[in-house]
Order: sequence, then C-alpha cells, then structure tokens
Amino acid sequence: MARTPRLVIPNQPHHIIQRGHDRQLIFRDESDCQKFLAWLREASRQFKVAIHAYVLMSNHIHLLASPSDAQGLARMMQWVGRYYVPYFNHKYGRTGTLWQGRFKTSVIESERYFMLCSLYIEMNPVRAGMVSHPSKYPWSSYAHHTGDKTDSLIAGHSLYWALGNTPFEREAAYRQLMAQGIPRGDEENLTRAVLKGLALGSEQFQIGLEKQTSRRVRPAKKGRPFKRTTAEAVPD
Repeated sequence: MARTPRLVIPNQPHHIIQRGHDRQLIFRDESDCQKFLAWLREASRQFKVAIHAYVLMSNHIHLLASPSDAQGLARMMQWVGRYYVPYFNHKYGRTGTLWQGRFKTSVIESERYFMLCSLYIEMNPVRAGMVSHPSKYPWSSYAHHTGDKTDSLIAGHSLYWALGNTPFEREAAYRQLMAQGIPRGDEENLTRAVLKGLALGSEQFQIGLEKQTSRRVRPAKKGRPFKRTTAEAVPD
C-alpha cells in the first residue's frame, strides 16, 4: 500500500520531528551536534528552507521551518541524512539506519501557533527533565531568540519581528512568553498534530487547506471517506 504523502505547503510554517530508530541516541557528544547543525545550515540554504526554531535532543530533533516549495523539506532532510548517518556510523562503529522511518511534519497556522510552536520546541529539554530552564540547554534556538548568541541557522519570521521595534524589545518579549509557559491543551495539540501529520490551526484554516489540496488535513470522522488526490505528493 502506498504511503500517504506528507502535507507540505510552500511558505507556510511546518513543525517537524525526526526520531532515532527505536529511540536510540542520535547525538552522543557535542561534536555530533555541531556536525548536524553545520549540515542542516548548508542544506537549509541549498534547498531554500527557512529554519525558525530547533532543538537537538539526545534521540530526536524538532524543527520549525518554512519551505519555499513543496519538495524543499524532504530534500533538506535527505541531504542532511546522507552526510550525518555515515559520519555517525563510522564514528561509533555501527551500520544500518539511524532514523525511525520518515520524518513527521505538521503544517501550522502562523497567527495561532507559530510562537507557541517555537516555545514548545525550545521547552523540550525542560519537559524531559534535562535542564531547569531553556537557557541552560545549548542545542536549541532559544539563545538566539533571547539575544544571548547569534545563530546563523535561524531565519527571522514576521511574527517574531512583531514582538518589538528593537532587538532588545523582541528578546525581552520572547523571554516573557517563555516565562508565561504554554497551555497544556496547546502542548497536546502540537504533539498530536505532528505525530499524525495533520494541519494545526483554526477550522477555517484547515478547511481552506482541504480545498487547496483536495485532501483531508483534519482527523477523519466516521462516515464517507474524504476524497484524496496525488496533487500534493512529496517524495521522501
């Protein structure tokens, strides 16, 4: 049976997750993280994918990214894997796949979920009990958003720029948003949507995507199945 193609909408933010096979470690030391980020930075430029936020966990990664075309995300992730997996296998004397199947992605409505998704991604190490605050974890975009360091991987987004008229105002506003936390319901929605490959946003946003792509982007309901087309098929 053919796999359902990912829903990828050019110039729209996407929440992406890639896990290690059987949840095994995909980063074992600092040099692994540095190598991965260097290749991700090159791939994002090559395939014109804007990376807005990220976190590298020990056995998975999260990205918030906007591709310029329908193929960019898959090509970027393929390219990074083509370099990182052989590097990792050679370094640690292993063979075979490193990833747990295809990466998962969810198209998100900017106005409602962009900032929440960025915060959700950078809060991952705290939820995992690895650190007490996002600022204490070195492998995420949080330090860039708060002005503690400049990360050339990160591409700005209009909603981040709207946080203030100066870098100081934007950085302070971002810290405040992180301090306020993410509502539990929004955390659950973000997790569910990316794991199921669904669009996340208002009903109007989802209906608009269904009309645009002729495919279901919401959880299926009982009854007559929604008609699918292959118009938006994206290769791995």
